[in-house]
Amino acid sequence: MTWWSMLLGRVLMTDREILVDKRRDNYGTLRVTENREGYRFLYFGEQTEQSCVFITDPAWLEYDYTRAMLLGTFWCGREADMTLLGLGGGALANCLVRHFAPHTVSAVELRGEVLAMAREWLGLSDDPQLQVSIGCAEKHVAAAPASCDLLFVDLYMEGGLSRLQLQAEFFRHCQQALRPGGVLVINQWQMGDTGLPYAAPLLRDLFGDDYLQVQVEEGNIILFIPAAGDPPLTLDRSVMTDWAAALEPALGYALKPYINDLCRARDNPGPL
Repeated sequence: MTWWSMLLGRVLMTDREILVDKRRDNYGTLRVTENREGYRFLYFGEQTEQSCVFITDPAWLEYDYTRAMLLGTFWCGREADMTLLGLGGGALANCLVRHFAPHTVSAVELRGEVLAMAREWLGLSDDPQLQVSIGCAEKHVAAAPASCDLLFVDLYMEGGLSRLQLQAEFFRHCQQALRPGGVLVINQWQMGDTGLPYAAPLLRDLFGDDYLQVQVEEGNIILFIPAAGDPPLTLDRSVMTDWAAALEPALGYALKPYINDLCRARDNPGPL
């Protein structure tokens, strides 16, 4: 999440939320709250809104940035092995399992209490295709070369962006974890109001300027990067729009707006 959306969420929801559960682990406080509309929120600490789940449909994606991350499935297709670094409330994992016919979805979560709260309060899927392990994302990708077709990086702590999202070696290992034809999907904060990801210089050094990116209203920028040695990802808006239209009845929302804003890193249009 971004600071803007977190603050907005607090302004809109404070008077209507009730506390469902509160726990503490080695990394700080975790809270689950619920509002009158049937949404539950996972907070890191007292202010950092990390996840939102619609409890009657835990596969629903409320945030723009998670919806935009779904574009990564376009290039991988069905029967993909998908890995998520960072589970959060589990909505993205639930959505992938329900709507995108994966072979497997594996999530790596640092905090055991996050997994416990996702299972108890946030409707985490019990589908056998979804497997969650507790551990360090950095160690996982370093030990798992060529292990998946689609890798989602969504790593944030109470204070903001995880340190791993600023480390070149970590991103090298993420790309190496992909099989040929695979796609790396990274959720980054925007750097000021530039329309650039926070780690833009590092990412350009590693991946050049042909990777694809899309900026969303919340301020996040989602990056789509091919496996090492693969050609740049195709950007055929017509084909992607048809693909998205076929998904829309099941998802309940449109992916076309993110397709329209998708661009090469070198063609970054600046802030929205």
